[in-house]
Amino acid sequence: MGSLQLNSYGLAPFQVPSNKSLKPSRHTLSFSPSRLKIRAVSTVPESSSEAKEPEEPPCVHLAFVHSVLLPDGTPDVHFRNAPGGQKLRDIMMDTNIELYGPYSRALLNCGGGGTCATCMVEVIEGKELLSPRTDNEKEKLKKKPKNWRLACQTTVGNPDSRGLVVIQQLPEWKAHEWNYEKLLFSEMLSEIQSD
Repeated sequence: MGSLQLNSYGLAPFQVPSNKSLKPSRHTLSFSPSRLKIRAVSTVPESSSEAKEPEEPPCVHLAFVHSVLLPDGTPDVHFRNAPGGQKLRDIMMDTNIELYGPYSRALLNCGGGGTCATCMVEVIEGKELLSPRTDNEKEKLKKKPKNWRLACQTTVGNPDSRGLVVIQQLPEWKAHEWNYEKLLFSEMLSEIQSD
């Protein structure tokens, strides 16, 4: 297999196609090498031959536990990383984590307005990384346990936050109990080893 080299922005270098292989047509763009501007993205110091690993930007590690067990009887856990300062609902929607369950159709939820309470989640661990409950949450969740939150009203940390947040999806549909400490440790080991 071939390899792809990326610059510091994660982009492949631009290559000018050879004019011999291009046949002019109305669908082909022609490139003139004399018009290209080349700019250095970064340089490697000569004194150090070892490349230093870039420092990881701050992010919050999230573990989402689905309300339905896998066929082998273990909980279905999905791991995601996200920068802090975002709404939990946005993180879940952007990373394809099921949030609404049976209420996922357009007219069955408020789309993040905090008025329907269909985006309830249970915070198992990492409550300190989340914003305090809003008045809207207090009203909608007054008969629910204190660790239940509305994903659309919950902000995960701030831009320089680091840590782990464990979220139980669809807690009102949960039909099983699980030990998150044992599960997360073994799941994280398998995730790290597979990378």
